[in-house]
Amino acid sequence: MQRFQYYIDGEFLDGEARYPSVDPATGLIWAEMPEARESDVDRAVNAAETALYDGPWAKTTATQRGKLLYKLADLVAANAQKLAELETRDTGKIIRETSAQIAYVADYYRYYAGLADKIEGSYLPIDKPDMDVWLRREPIGVVAMMVPWNSQLFLSAVKIGPALAAGCTMVVKASEDGPAPLLEFARLVHEAGFPAGVVNIITGFGPSCGAALGRHLKVAHVAFTGGPETARHVVRNSAENLASTSLELGGKSPFIVFADADLESAANAQVAGIFAATGQSCVAGSRLIVERSVKDAFLSILKRKAEAIRIGSPLEMATEVGPLATKRQQDHVAALVEKSVQSGARLVTGGQRPDGEGYYFPPTILDCDAVASPSLAEEFFGPVLSVVSFDTEAEALKLANDTRYGLASGVFTQNLTRAHRLMKGIRAGVVWVNTYRAVSPIAPFGGFGLSGQGREGGLAAALDYTRTKTIWLRTSDDPIPDPFVMR
Repeated sequence: MQRFQYYIDGEFLDGEARYPSVDPATGLIWAEMPEARESDVDRAVNAAETALYDGPWAKTTATQRGKLLYKLADLVAANAQKLAELETRDTGKIIRETSAQIAYVADYYRYYAGLADKIEGSYLPIDKPDMDVWLRREPIGVVAMMVPWNSQLFLSAVKIGPALAAGCTMVVKASEDGPAPLLEFARLVHEAGFPAGVVNIITGFGPSCGAALGRHLKVAHVAFTGGPETARHVVRNSAENLASTSLELGGKSPFIVFADADLESAANAQVAGIFAATGQSCVAGSRLIVERSVKDAFLSILKRKAEAIRIGSPLEMATEVGPLATKRQQDHVAALVEKSVQSGARLVTGGQRPDGEGYYFPPTILDCDAVASPSLAEEFFGPVLSVVSFDTEAEALKLANDTRYGLASGVFTQNLTRAHRLMKGIRAGVVWVNTYRAVSPIAPFGGFGLSGQGREGGLAAALDYTRTKTIWLRTSDDPIPDPFVMR
């Protein structure tokens, strides 16, 4: 039984309470996690505030911050395999994905290391001849970060990296489900040499930990990734401290395939877009919108590929789909599939949870043509694809935008002018054309509607962790006139 600690003010602590963590592949307890309570949250936030204003971090230059981030990136790269194994063990995400993703996470820290001393202010050409005016960019303050169980090291890197580059301090709440990789990551932060209190990493449950963190009066900004319902609680809590928020939420992303597309290539992208990570991705291409003339041919290809997917232990490199992260997630996916079939959707493949241990669910395809299926509206967060067809480009665009979400989208066509029209017409924060699920530290991502607000990645993310200070300097040596003497 492994025992993990949280990290507050440069110390690794057990905490007063602990709770068990379950291996999704077996359904058995494999570790104990520290459960942070409100007193722990208060200690962590106070440590972050002290580090921001009174500790060594307050005197650390932007270039020095960059060097620390470079060191952290190197440590992530050197420990990628260990971190990957922990993430796989605690969340069920397959090892071939965690290994590749965490190795790439190091590049995010390198990108923000390079940006640290390039966050610049500006000089304003003010309309008063005896004044010089500048804008300084300063850290926004103490940041509360909350990340979900899927891809925790990636989803924390797109917050921690830009916030550290901007000079902020932070309290990171790992998901209560599968927090092991982030708690282990704290050891790399410590080894990299960040001053005590700059990065604090805890885990715990929503009412006793998450809510206390989000509403803490010393928190200036809340960066949250998760579902819309929890995000509503985050926004309500921010009314207590008037903290700004950035919200990266769920999606019901359209994947549009036209008849002129390379169907084999599009099918590979669709399989990666919905069945990779066992469908537990906010950008999962969960709504296939396919031109009617090629629908049957495309579904035939997808069915063949879905049924050939290797399901097994997430720790084996040959496995292509592992378990869902929790029993409640498995129950949710199974119930929504059953509800969709009862509403008239046709089961093309999959749909039945297998016998045996673990929280597995097979790659599933639902043909929802001419059916008001709940699977077209609700987010599964699992390996389930819902299919509808279209006859015209206008119809495809209407179907793509028929959602409360707007995080990602995919378009497959060889018609360049059509692709440009759809790029502009689709209401989503990301549009992939003839590809899917590509990311880079250089490119921002975020959503419209219920998919959230704000952007992560790129220079804009670092700027979001700053606030401007306007500085006025009077350059005249003449005394300021008495304002109450009429001339």
